[in-house]
Amino acid sequence: MTEPAKETTPALIASQEGVVTTVTINDAPWNRMSMEFMDELEVLVEKLASDKSVRAVVITGAGDEHFSVGMHLKQLAASVKSRGDMESVLDQRLRVLAAIENMDKPWIATLYGYCLGGGLELPLACHFRLAAAKGAKIGLPEMDIGSVPAWGGSARLTRCVGRMHTLDMVLRAKHISGPEALRIGLVNEVWPMAELKQKANELAWQLGAMPAGAVASVLKCVVGAGERSLQEGIYEERQAVLRNRGSKNQMEGMLAFIEKRKPVFNQD
Repeated sequence: MTEPAKETTPALIASQEGVVTTVTINDAPWNRMSMEFMDELEVLVEKLASDKSVRAVVITGAGDEHFSVGMHLKQLAASVKSRGDMESVLDQRLRVLAAIENMDKPWIATLYGYCLGGGLELPLACHFRLAAAKGAKIGLPEMDIGSVPAWGGSARLTRCVGRMHTLDMVLRAKHISGPEALRIGLVNEVWPMAELKQKANELAWQLGAMPAGAVASVLKCVVGAGERSLQEGIYEERQAVLRNRGSKNQMEGMLAFIEKRKPVFNQD
């Protein structure tokens, strides 16, 4: 007699409501970023990038205890063996985070409980970060295990909060709170945990209601700004202006301004 196949739990859950997709790391309470999670996320990111019905993405963790403790360290040896070498494991994670960062639609991360290692590096690739007012422990503590951030964390954190705060957090393996993260510019907003996920969803809807072409253009201008000279940045901005000039969204915005009403963007 053949035994029934065991059901496998998806490493992530993606659900869409209107123009907003919510991605949930499905490994409560720790929400470790396993190889299965990264494989599923890589496929999903490619799908979301080409899905015009999605205009904003929220990434969160299952449950209310922790966003993510980062990489599933107990899988590391097996992961390296199955992928051939450590470089391949890291390459995938760097590739997925770069795809999120460079997507033409905004990603919003919710930081609560443990947000450590990869649990901070993934949010650093997002465009908005909201943190819990209490209980968040945010950091890159790889120094505690004799290692260093491996998913672009040191580079993105430096671009976000500057060299002083990055060295303080990384070299001391510090865990900082939501309010401290807000103070140094690591997160955009802080909310009570009971409201955090809802506030992230509201922000996603607000961003999703903005003119999609203009949003994509601003993301392209701003995300790459740190790698360009001032003149190159100004040129990219000029191209964005020209791309959006005369678009349906721009025409709607101008008409709404003249008629003294709220514009309704993204009318396909």
